[in-house]
Amino acid sequence: MCGIVGIWSSGKEISGAILDSMAEALAHRGPDDSGSYIDERSNIGFAHRRLSIVDLSPLGHQPMSNDDGSIWITYNGEVYNFKNIRNELIQKGHRFKSNTDTEVVLKSYEEWGIECVHKFIGMFALGIWDKRSRKLYLLRDRAGVKPLYYYSNNGLFMFGSELKALMQHPEYKKDIDYDSLAVYVRHGYIPAPHTIFQNTYKLKPGHYLCLSDSDNIKEIKYWDVTDYYLQKPLDQSEDEILEELESLLLDSFKYRLVADVPIGVFLSGGIDSTTLCALLQSNVSSQLKTYSIGFYDDSFNEAEWAKKIADYIGTDHTEYYISASEALDIVPKLPEIYDEPFADNSGIPTYLVSKLTRESAKVALSADGGDELFCGYNRYLYSENIYQKHTKMPGLLGDAITNGLDLLSPELVDWTYKKLGFALPHVHDFRHKYIKLRNMISNIHRGDYVEMYKTAIGYWTTEELNNIMLNPGNSPYDSFIADTFSKLQGKGLLTQMMATDFKYYLVDDILTKLDRASMSVSLEGRDPFLDHRLIEYAARIPSNMHYKNGQSKHLLRRILYKYVPKKLLERPKRGFAVPLYSWLREDLAELVRDHLSYEKIDKDGIFNPETISRNVNDFMKGATINANSIWCILMFQMWKEKWMPS
Repeated sequence: MCGIVGIWSSGKEISGAILDSMAEALAHRGPDDSGSYIDERSNIGFAHRRLSIVDLSPLGHQPMSNDDGSIWITYNGEVYNFKNIRNELIQKGHRFKSNTDTEVVLKSYEEWGIECVHKFIGMFALGIWDKRSRKLYLLRDRAGVKPLYYYSNNGLFMFGSELKALMQHPEYKKDIDYDSLAVYVRHGYIPAPHTIFQNTYKLKPGHYLCLSDSDNIKEIKYWDVTDYYLQKPLDQSEDEILEELESLLLDSFKYRLVADVPIGVFLSGGIDSTTLCALLQSNVSSQLKTYSIGFYDDSFNEAEWAKKIADYIGTDHTEYYISASEALDIVPKLPEIYDEPFADNSGIPTYLVSKLTRESAKVALSADGGDELFCGYNRYLYSENIYQKHTKMPGLLGDAITNGLDLLSPELVDWTYKKLGFALPHVHDFRHKYIKLRNMISNIHRGDYVEMYKTAIGYWTTEELNNIMLNPGNSPYDSFIADTFSKLQGKGLLTQMMATDFKYYLVDDILTKLDRASMSVSLEGRDPFLDHRLIEYAARIPSNMHYKNGQSKHLLRRILYKYVPKKLLERPKRGFAVPLYSWLREDLAELVRDHLSYEKIDKDGIFNPETISRNVNDFMKGATINANSIWCILMFQMWKEKWMPS
């Protein structure tokens, strides 16, 4: 795993000092080695920071060239089946100097051109400069595990693993894209290809760019999960599917053990991470090293379950319980780690478990992707339940319920909850949950399933967003969601939601979180559930086998229960959550009041200071407002202060 950067400048010499400074900004991604290459005739340069994982020798130095120096590569990632490809290339006459997958990728391109990507099983983001054709290729893996940013403006083209590398260039312009900001405020992240800045993009997963000069950019799609959801569903019995699925899972998991350094596994105690650990530990001879983070707050702590599971399956388990003060010490570091506004607060425990793991391992396996592939999120269940119940109602009853809910203002609901709270379950964000439920029912009643989905995953409603932002912009995310829902029309609501989550939420929230958190401590994160062979198979499994008898992940559970007793797993899904509500009202209250003060908000001219102040004041007084909404604005303000100081 590494950090990569590149520059192609129209008519201007490449500065080695600038190139090196861009790479130095990614030193955390590759502390083991560094290198650079400049083609002075073409004004193109590559730089690289290496985290040595496969073939630890100097022969893995990058940027790397082929034998005659006509092709150069800077590469971040792992191609797990590189040994098989290497043998095929040897039979075709190629000779190798190293045992790295980098050299295999390079010579695969030399042999097959850019179509070599179809041979790769793995995660990768890379740049290839072909001096013969004077073409620059940027390539990103199918699922988007590895990041790749690029910037194009006035004859200057740059790319890098993280946004902070691009910001090192003196000609980089930090102009906020307000359409992207609107997406961030509503959803807590910015989906590819957009970023927070104008003229700056994320290369979309399953795509590559081809540049014949620094201004001539073509984007080509080579893979899309939607294509597999559109294929005919598997015509097999459940038992037959289970047998093939288990074989694919195990093969995908084993591939992620390819390394010349120690490997660990994140074990949260949930279905996905337990499936990963249980299948591997039962099918490898060595003892797995597993890691988990615990909280002293019982309502957020799953470490005790992770420990029970580790004991049962026999892994070498390490757990660490963190205090609130230790976790909160991470908050000021978040804008540096996530150099684009990012509001997923589970980035805090992800950073902490990465730091813990790095003490004894250099690679960590994570179970990301299981929820999207096997129908795991709670929102799938309640969206489907609302849909099924509401669509079976007589039209007049549906009208009455929708109109009745509209009459109850959020403030009235909040007041009622306070008065009757003693008789109701304690829910910190009751008002938010009510608004979400009301809007989802209304959207389903109108047949607007795209808006229903946006409501299900959003921090703020469309109306709230318009009140918060002085310039709400036009959200590009809306068209992305609508396009995926439209293509999968007739495939069912669950399929539409899972596919959309896979293409956007998984990539730009979940995988971004893991990549930045793990790489900030020089730990390579791998995602065994995101093997493209497994993804393609799972997409063709009928949705009624994923969600069955009112329970999610039906197939995964059937496989897992062969290895681990039900009693260790049958509990409510929590996710990798933190006690955000209490943190923001107590330990972080001063930070909130400082960064979200009326004066600062008013000076920036981005958000409505009256609306923000009212929400903050109501929240601090105990109103049942979603803490994530406050956190989202706080993270933007802290990011802006770090990267765009006044």
